[in-house]
Amino acid sequence: MADIAPEDAKIVTLARSTRARNRTAEGAAVRDETGRTYVASTVDLPSLKLSALQTAVAMAVAGGARGLEAAAIVGEAAEVADTDLAAVRDLGGAGTPVLLAGADGTVSATTPA
Repeated sequence: MADIAPEDAKIVTLARSTRARNRTAEGAAVRDETGRTYVASTVDLPSLKLSALQTAVAMAVAGGARGLEAAAIVGEAAEVADTDLAAVRDLGGAGTPVLLAGADGTVSATTPA
């Protein structure tokens, strides 16, 4: 995949670090309209299950974000789940780029929400 912008590389790195630190299936990060970043990992509790990207979007909303510039997810998935795209679209709007990266942080795809 082609080089990505430094701001996008940052959210991929943050997502990858969170995934490794928390030893979860996924790590994700989003950048809001003011440049703030929110980072999360998978939530897998008996009573609550959220993907890393859903959790990062929820954290952005709880933090007062009114929009998203970009999102990144790091894990083993071959494509971004529809539920993740919907969460990004809800806050960022259609077309918000979602970067998908493998465990090593290599971006394999960029999908519009």
